[in-house]
Amino acid sequence: MKLIIQIPCYNEAETLEVALNDLPKHIDGIDVIEYLIINDGSKDNTVEVAKNWGVNYVVNFRNNKGLARGFMAGLDACLKNGADIIVNTDADNQYCGADIEKLVQPILRGEAGMVVGERPIDETAHFSPLKKKLQHLGSWVVRKASKTDVPDAPSGFRAYSRHTAMRLNVINEYTYTLETIVQAGRQKMAITSVPIRTNAELRPSRLFSSMFGYVKKSMLTIGRALMMYKPLCVFTWIASFFGACGLIIGIRFVILWMMGNGDGHVQSLILASMLIIIAVLCGVIGLLADVISANRKLLEDIQFELRKMDYGPGHEEIKTNKEEDQ
Repeated sequence: MKLIIQIPCYNEAETLEVALNDLPKHIDGIDVIEYLIINDGSKDNTVEVAKNWGVNYVVNFRNNKGLARGFMAGLDACLKNGADIIVNTDADNQYCGADIEKLVQPILRGEAGMVVGERPIDETAHFSPLKKKLQHLGSWVVRKASKTDVPDAPSGFRAYSRHTAMRLNVINEYTYTLETIVQAGRQKMAITSVPIRTNAELRPSRLFSSMFGYVKKSMLTIGRALMMYKPLCVFTWIASFFGACGLIIGIRFVILWMMGNGDGHVQSLILASMLIIIAVLCGVIGLLADVISANRKLLEDIQFELRKMDYGPGHEEIKTNKEEDQ
């Protein structure tokens, strides 16, 4: 059983060694533990720090492509190098490395294919009261969207089985955390969470520049994921809203017309007609999107089979200090 711990990095030379030193060297039930970093176009000596420490694999991006692209490239490299379990953690040592053993246990027991680390958000000192509220709100929205019970959706401290990793696809370029939970929930993947600890903050988060930007991007990511995996449901709700508004205004116009006051309310008739037309169009779009979604599912099944043919089961030859340019 091989575990590969991957760390996305962007100019992390100052904190990477601290994070690497905190990672476990042995876990019961795991035969081999290896380490991989994704160098997302770093301008400092992040790669040198990683190599000097002794990481097994380095995935190189020539320019910064973002967390989501880096995450998927890391999964790809881990699978190519025979990982049975993949753990994703951060280069700023936000998460306690010893808790990786907690993350992998549900996978080793065959209980889950995806395990999310649940941070003690309310006890985290460097989280502002507003950020704590938004973290809870965002997780609640993701739970409703994905029909899962994951309490800490934005957490990037996660473990994936080989089978689940081969099933994952991330479309947005912002972050993988929210979309993968929605995808896992809608595809009925086995997902669970375990409580984990966090370390003191070494640097501010680079994922977003402001709280408003974080909320906006998160909502867009959730909405886009829902439209991808449940398009008919989403567009039916939109069509229902416009249709109900159109009917209400239309009924009001009919009542006024029957009372002899219709001449002064022609605008209401026009508005009602427009809203009903929009509702019909949304319904048609929903049907078309549902057909496209069915085709996407078929393509995902084909992609999964191709990945199995490409990566194959079992372990591959271990190569140290391997670099892949992408």
